[in-house]
Amino acid sequence: MEGRSTQWTRRGDSGESATFHFCPMCGSTVYWEPHGLPGFVSIAVGTYADPGFPPPHVSVYEERQHPWALRAHQLPLEHEF
Repeated sequence: MEGRSTQWTRRGDSGESATFHFCPMCGSTVYWEPHGLPGFVSIAVGTYADPGFPPPHVSVYEERQHPWALRAHQLPLEHEF
């Protein structure tokens, strides 16, 4: 990882901590390091502007999502021609 980041560490439901790294300009989450998995880094999908970037393979906490939250394939989209 390169560049500056603002860091914040919190404890998750598992009891393990993770350090989150945010863009110091806009506050967007860029990546986080789970303390229970040394050397492992999770990168926020929104960090990549490349439309060819592969889709995520893991989704967590879906049982906690708000009932009004929709998945991408459920969103009503307008198509401009």
